[in-house]
Amino acid sequence: MVNDSPAPSGSGKPPPRWLMKAVTRSHVFLHRLTGGRLFNKLSGDEVCFVTMTGAKSGRTLTIPLMYVPYHQGVLLVASQGGAPKNPVWYGNLVKHPDIEVNHRGRRMKLRARLAASDEKPELWPICDRSYAPYAEYRTRTSRDIPIFVCEPTP
Repeated sequence: MVNDSPAPSGSGKPPPRWLMKAVTRSHVFLHRLTGGRLFNKLSGDEVCFVTMTGAKSGRTLTIPLMYVPYHQGVLLVASQGGAPKNPVWYGNLVKHPDIEVNHRGRRMKLRARLAASDEKPELWPICDRSYAPYAEYRTRTSRDIPIFVCEPTP
């Protein structure tokens, strides 16, 4: 008998870390090379470029993340495609919450804070409208995917 049922949720493995780093660096490099005119989307969805301080290295890092506008700032979802662990950048924002977000030439100095559990029911629909795969990612993992609310610094 052949089993035609889909693989269970959570069975997919995330891509190797070295591959994700290479893709991220290439994306940032090409975005900068074009003066921000190109590479503002990933698979048709808007991205923003988040500049942050590394939690361990203290270095300035820039990574592309899905763009979820929210009031005067953005929401950043630490989904990592529904992987069992938070992405590395999660620790960066927890330790160094002051960030800069660039979206299509608009630069915003923001402070990130973790959304409280009682805020998430209001925030998930906003995230899902900006990037539909977030809903699927939540089914792939048992962890409570963090959302950072990033607001202008005072």
